[in-house]
Order: sequence, then C-alpha cells, then structure tokens
Amino acid sequence: MKEGGQVGEVFELRCGDYRARVDGIGAGLQALTWRDRDLVWPYTRGEGPLAFQGQLLAPWPNRVSGGRYSFQGTEYHLEIDDPKTGSAIHGLVHALDWSPVEVDAEAVRLRLTFPGTPGYPFPLELTASHRLSDEGLTVTVEARNVGDGEAPFGVGFHPYLTLGRPISELSERGELTVSSDAGSSQPCDERLIPQGAPVPVADGEFDLRPPGRDLGTTVLDTAFTDLSRDERGRAWVRLSGPEHGVALWAGPGFDWLQLFSADTLGGDAHRAHLAAEPMTCPPDALNSGTDLLVLAPGQSVERTFGILAEPLAG
Repeated sequence: MKEGGQVGEVFELRCGDYRARVDGIGAGLQALTWRDRDLVWPYTRGEGPLAFQGQLLAPWPNRVSGGRYSFQGTEYHLEIDDPKTGSAIHGLVHALDWSPVEVDAEAVRLRLTFPGTPGYPFPLELTASHRLSDEGLTVTVEARNVGDGEAPFGVGFHPYLTLGRPISELSERGELTVSSDAGSSQPCDERLIPQGAPVPVADGEFDLRPPGRDLGTTVLDTAFTDLSRDERGRAWVRLSGPEHGVALWAGPGFDWLQLFSADTLGGDAHRAHLAAEPMTCPPDALNSGTDLLVLAPGQSVERTFGILAEPLAG
C-alpha cells in the first residue's frame, strides 16, 4: 500500500507479525513494528526525520572533516551541514525523491539516479530494497557507477533501535542489556574525526561483547570494527528489555558499526534509543581512504543488513 505526500510516496509493508513504512524520500525507514511494538524509533513525513532517523547514508556515511577531501589529485568541497563538528555529514541522498520500481505487500524496491554535485561529481545509480519476512526486515542497497571515471563510495544506514521505553529508564531499573559483536573501537577527537588506529575493546568501557551487559552510564557516539560474525556472515547488535529484544545484523562488507546512545539529543529523544548504524567505512573515509570503496565505471557493489524482534525465552 502507499500513501501520497507532497513529494514522494510512503510504502506500507506487512508480513506476519511485522509491519514497516518506507519513505520514498531518501529510501528511509519510517517505522518497523512487531506485534504492534516499535523496533525502531519511528517518524512521519510531517514530523521528521530527526537526527537522521532511519536514513540511508550515501555516497558516504558519517562525517567528512571540514567538508573537504581529495580524490585522484583533485580537492573537492562539500557543504558543511554539521556545524558543531565543522563536517559534511551522512551523504547527499537522504532528501531526494526515489522512484519505486517494484512494489508488493511485503517489499518495495526504490531507485535513484544521482547525477553528482560539484562537491561529489560522480554519477551513481542507487537502489534500495526493503523486504519483510518471518525473519524481520532485510534491506539491500546497491550502487553502480554510471560515470566515465572511478568514484569513491561508502554507504551506511541510521536506524535507532528502540524497546518502547527510554533506554536510560530501563537501565536505571536494571531491565536493559546491550551487546555488539565488535572487537575494536575507533578513537576520535572532539569533532568525532578518527585519530589513530582502532584499539581493542577487551575489558574496557566499550566492550559490549559479553552477554547481559547493561549500558549503564556509558556514552556512545563511537565507530566500531573487527566484527565477529555468525555462520551466515552476520555481525550483530542486540538490545533487550523486560518484554522483548530487538537485533540488527550487518552482512559481509558492512565492516563498521557506529553506535550512538543519543546523549546529545534533547527532549524525549535524550538517551531514549540506540542508533546502530552499519557502515562500509569509518568516519572521514573520503580523506583517510580506510575501507573506502572505489568503483570503476560500470562497477556495482551490494550490501545487506536486517532488523528483527527477539522474543524472550519462555
């Protein structure tokens, strides 16, 4: 089903106990529920998105320091849209109108032909597929270089996992656990730009690998890597409360996770949800080159992640 907006469309998906809304603007995930319980912090066209709720982040995720980078000997300048850190943040496609190419009750596939901009003059064709099944939501993003030269590229996604009550409240009551399959964290400066190499998290504040860990007062706006994976190649982030859990998995090629505990958000959003952001590269990869994808003309790349509910045992 779809509902009209001033620009773009909103697509409603359903399968079993799951429901989702996908925004034609930016191919964003507006909502995901299981048995009428929110699994992500939802938004509507009228109110949001706020703080990049559910947004697809391309052709780079996270920040570009100073809005400047060089590629193959040419310096490019991007709009600084995160004035607090003096950075260009989260790419260029989240406010654009994507076109539906396949729609049914359980899935929608959207396409964007991106011509490039003066700060990123690399034309791309992007598709984003959202599909519900009994295993929850699966999102697949594909990018193809339709230009004549090589194109630097990264992609990420920005859902906020939620349990229906603020994570701070659940933590205070001893009813919250968090886990992440990440072995290293990326040190950053005060502008959240990477400094030095990733460091092991073992036995430290950012070690979220032990099961049953309470987030406590740990503040997260942190990139993680060295992800351990299950037999299907998936790395996991899990958030569990007294009634159910929600989990995000990142497939092969999503080698980074940004976790954000929403401490810098105001009002009811303050420390209410946990952003779990699968990324192909770390912050400022257009400058560092770390895990940056370079697409040859005609070359495509595809990445997949998912979100699902986890009922409590018993």
